[in-house]
Amino acid sequence: MSSNSLVFAMVAGETSGDLLGADLIRGLKKIYPEAVFEGIGGPKMQAEGFNSLFSMERLSVMGLIEPLKRLPELLGIRRTIINRYKKSPPLVFVGIDSPDFNTHIELKLHRAGVKTVHYVSPSVWAWRQGRIKVIKKAVDLMLTLLPFEAEFYREREVPVRFVGHPLARQVPMQPNQLAAKKELELISDKPVLCLMPGSRSGEVALLAELFLAVAEQVSNSISGLQLVIPAASDARYDQLEAILSSYKHLNIKLLRQQSHLAMESSDAVLLASGTTALEAMLFKKPMVVSYRLGVITHALVSPFIKTPFVSIPNLLAGEMLVPELIQADATLEALTAAVIEALDTDKNQSLVEQFDRMHKLLDMDSATIGADAIHELLSS
Repeated sequence: MSSNSLVFAMVAGETSGDLLGADLIRGLKKIYPEAVFEGIGGPKMQAEGFNSLFSMERLSVMGLIEPLKRLPELLGIRRTIINRYKKSPPLVFVGIDSPDFNTHIELKLHRAGVKTVHYVSPSVWAWRQGRIKVIKKAVDLMLTLLPFEAEFYREREVPVRFVGHPLARQVPMQPNQLAAKKELELISDKPVLCLMPGSRSGEVALLAELFLAVAEQVSNSISGLQLVIPAASDARYDQLEAILSSYKHLNIKLLRQQSHLAMESSDAVLLASGTTALEAMLFKKPMVVSYRLGVITHALVSPFIKTPFVSIPNLLAGEMLVPELIQADATLEALTAAVIEALDTDKNQSLVEQFDRMHKLLDMDSATIGADAIHELLSS
């Protein structure tokens, strides 16, 4: 069976994967200028000429229980992708994050003779470590964003390449808060709190009102506090706009995307755990990390967690640099106290210095390194 030497198949399931996919496409174009890129991706990948066969939004579900509501649709999409690339094999299949969706595709295609790459390590080092057995059977190459992830795979004899994180190169080492405030028409000498309750509808449903209640409490303690909320997509903008109708008394600016500008303008960020914590770290912003899962999902997941931390800054540091208030700990009182402390600029210099060191560690030419690693795989 011969592969189509012009087609790179990719599947990204959410906003962070879309960013990574777009960056990797740019790197691959330098080696394969005539290549065609297709599969499932978002607006950033499509801006690079990517042909998305399905809306990426359809894959953006969270947890273990919630996706069951859309299981027939998700299985149908996955089956279509597998059948398409079994019938017309691409040069390589690249699954970008979304491991529960992509690993199955990778396994099926790998068995059919297609080269497979997974970009962004699943948190297998943190929980459900038994998944490594399937990964070894499904993936020809793992591309990791973080150095400790690469070491985990080397110890288990999975081909791996640490590529750094493309965001580390895109975010300036020295953020310009005043310029960001000016662009967003915020008052320059008043503090700004950025609220980021997630990029998926389920996350926003579980976290947005809690975050807004926290913002309301913090606003009562800090005079002139300004609030910005960047919506990850048009769908999230509409969802948040409906929620905000009950909070018209707060000084809130709801943005369409513009998450980097919102963080750059802020003095602290209250965020849902995930890539957003990395972004806030790169912008050198004090943060409070929070998350809630559905009750049943949390009960199923929690016994399998093997790491004391959930946020990237704390994982990189190996210590609790920023507060993590998860599930039952994510109370109004605890979050309010943590956010007020994060807004205390006098206490944050040491934190900013550590964030700066981490930024430099991750600042690599990810697109070139990742593309070269894939080229080496295809040349072997």
